[in-house]
Amino acid sequence: MGPHLMRRPPKYVHGFIDRHGKPRFYFRRAGFKKVPLPGLPWSSQFMEAYEQAVAGQSALVDAGARRTKPGSMRALAVSYFQSVDYRSMQVRTQRVYRGLIERFCEQADKDGNKFGEKRAALIGREHVVRLIATKADKPEAANQFRKVLRAMMKHAVEIGLRADNPTRDVRSIRVRSEGFHSWSDAEIAQFEKRHPARSRARLALALLLYTGQRRSDIVRLGWQHVRDSVLTVRQQKTGAELLIPVHPILQAILDDTPKDNMTFLTTQFGKPFTSNGFGNWFRDQCNAAGLPRCSAHGLRKAAARWLAEAGCTAHEIASITGHASLKQVAHYTKAADQGRLASAAMEKVKTRTSSG
Repeated sequence: MGPHLMRRPPKYVHGFIDRHGKPRFYFRRAGFKKVPLPGLPWSSQFMEAYEQAVAGQSALVDAGARRTKPGSMRALAVSYFQSVDYRSMQVRTQRVYRGLIERFCEQADKDGNKFGEKRAALIGREHVVRLIATKADKPEAANQFRKVLRAMMKHAVEIGLRADNPTRDVRSIRVRSEGFHSWSDAEIAQFEKRHPARSRARLALALLLYTGQRRSDIVRLGWQHVRDSVLTVRQQKTGAELLIPVHPILQAILDDTPKDNMTFLTTQFGKPFTSNGFGNWFRDQCNAAGLPRCSAHGLRKAAARWLAEAGCTAHEIASITGHASLKQVAHYTKAADQGRLASAAMEKVKTRTSSG
C-alpha cells in the first residue's frame, strides 16, 4: 500500500493511496466493523459517514425498535448503552439512566423537533444550560439529568464524535434540602412503643438501626451472613464488603427470630422482600406509629448520628455505613458533631470560670 495521506486524520480513521493513485479512507476501531469512508476528510459526505460509523448505526435503539439517524443524540444513546461505563453500572442504575435518556430523546423543543434527532456534535454549552433551566423547579431531577447528559457527552468524546464535553463547566443547581429525615431518639422510642417485641417491624427497625445499612442490603441479610457475632454485608450499591460486629440488642432480637428462611425479613407470605416492597411496607409501619416523616433511610442517618455521638471518627463511622465519601458522613453527623463540640466548649468555659 502507498504512503499515509494524512498526518492528523479524525480519530480511528486510516488513510492511504492505493496502487491506482486514489486516496482511500477507512474507519477502523477494535470491536467495530471496518467501514469505508467516501470523499475527503472533513467534507460533509465524509463526516456523515464517519459519524455513522462512530455511533454504531447498525444497532437499534431497542430490540426491534426503529433505526437511528447517523450522528444524532439517539444514535449516541445507542452507542452509550453498549459502553463499558454503562454496562458496568448496577442494574437499577442502568434503568434510571436509560429511562432519563429515552425520555430526553422523545422530548421536543419549541419547534416540535425531538432532541433525539438532533446532531450530538452540535449540542453546545448554551443548549445544556437551557435544558437544565427548564427543570429548575425540580432541582434534584435537573441535577440527575445533568449527570446523565455529562456521561453521554463524555462517551461522545471517547468515541471521537465530539472534541469536547459541553456539560463540563455547567454547574449543578444548589439544593437546599436536608434529604431524608433522621430519626430522633424520641421517634425511635415511639416506634418501639407501637410495635411489640418479636414483631417484624421491630426486627426491621433493629436491622436498620444497628447496622446502618440501606434497605436494599437489609432485605438480603440472613443467618448465613452471621459468623462469630460478626455480620458480613456486601453492599449492593457499592459492591463493598463490610464486617459489622452484631450489637447485643440486635443479637437478642435475632435470637428470637426463626431460622426457617434464607432472609431475616420476609413478607406475610414467607417470601423475601424486594427493596421497594420493603420500603413501602416499612412506610406503613411508620404511619401506624404516627411517624409520617420517618423512613427506612432515615434510620441509616440515625445510626450514623449515634456513632458520632459515641465519639467515633468519620473513618470509623464509614467502616460501619460503608460510605465511600467522608463528606457524606459529615453531612449525616453534622448535628451530632456540633452538639458534642458545643458541650465540650461549654465545659471548658465552666472550668475556666469556676477556677477564676
